[in-house]
Amino acid sequence: MRSLPQRGQWWDANPTTLSPLSPEDSAPLYVEMMGGAGKILARGAELHDAGEYRLATEILDKLVQAEPDNQDAKDALADAFEQLGYQQENPGLRNSFLAAAYELRSGIPTDVIPDTSSPDVIRAMSTELFLDFLGIKMDSSKAEGMNFTMNLITPDNGEKFVVELENATLTNVEGFLAESPDLTLTIDRADLELTMMGAKELSAQIADGTAKIEGDASVLEKLATTMVEFDPRFPIMPGTQLREPDVEEHNPYEAVPGNPIAE
Repeated sequence: MRSLPQRGQWWDANPTTLSPLSPEDSAPLYVEMMGGAGKILARGAELHDAGEYRLATEILDKLVQAEPDNQDAKDALADAFEQLGYQQENPGLRNSFLAAAYELRSGIPTDVIPDTSSPDVIRAMSTELFLDFLGIKMDSSKAEGMNFTMNLITPDNGEKFVVELENATLTNVEGFLAESPDLTLTIDRADLELTMMGAKELSAQIADGTAKIEGDASVLEKLATTMVEFDPRFPIMPGTQLREPDVEEHNPYEAVPGNPIAE
């Protein structure tokens, strides 16, 4: 039983952890049993001053989960996270602690999202990776009931792909073509890059003959309706979502993160 994965993690065979309450559902009981916010903050400060930062996070996180608008609790948890972050040699762990500390104190960063669609970045992105990106960008709830098979051919670099939408999942296989596809799209990789970086829409390339299609052209229109733009500035910690998403819209097949999916 110990080898059974549970929600992407290994289950320890303790039935208590088999179907646990969410942190926000269980935290109020912990806070009540610990005597309320005042006692938790006081004990958290003692643990922090004693260098017991992990113990401090154990109780302060419960308080933040139960009272996400309690800024004193968020500041105290941020202090403990900050110290843990400073102790980490691993940059991924360090960044996790320090990013959470920043968010607890200041809210989600509202800086401009870096532009990842520069010509150099797009040229470095493989066609397979671009198709995988479309699968990530697709809202599966909008793709329910849609089924199609499409061949994609890029003559200038000799690539070919089978692209399939089934069970609300978009997949691709490189090096193969379907015998009876619903649509075949032929476009040079160099021209596809113009669509990937948002310089020219795919529909315009089809209209001027740069891209050629055989079969059901509505396949591309249907796929485009499932594409969403997502905002990477999502909350990590409770009580830090201080603004409405303001994500710039892009064309459906542009290779950038960018209508946010409702959480």
